[in-house]
Amino acid sequence: MKINRDNKISDEIPASSMADIAFLLIIYFMVTTTFTATRGLDFGLPKEDDNPPEIEREDSVHIQVNPGGSILVDSKPMALDNLLEHLKGILKENPTKPVIIQTDPQAAYVDMVTVLDELRQSEEKIGMVIQNISIPTRREIESFWF
Repeated sequence: MKINRDNKISDEIPASSMADIAFLLIIYFMVTTTFTATRGLDFGLPKEDDNPPEIEREDSVHIQVNPGGSILVDSKPMALDNLLEHLKGILKENPTKPVIIQTDPQAAYVDMVTVLDELRQSEEKIGMVIQNISIPTRREIESFWF
């Protein structure tokens, strides 16, 4: 009996179907994986109200910042130094009265910031905290301002 010793076992691993197997595994994991929606920040939005309360111009203090740094308080020209003393008398009656700062598009940004800084220093200068300061956006002004 003659044994043929020429049949050597190859020490190489056949890799021809490895790409097919890897592709099938990728497909399998993509199909079986649960996709979750990316969540943003959670915050509570107010409930929609069909009859929102309307704030009339008389119910708020309207400060308009014009180009050049001049300001109008309720359509009357006023110096920045007199602003807090004027507001002190108004806010003594109703401390929650909103103060609205409307800035002209041509006014410098620093003028609006100067007025806002003056209002925020109200506690040190006049002993009162102005609670409701708002600066409406251009869209709000165009849509809701009368």
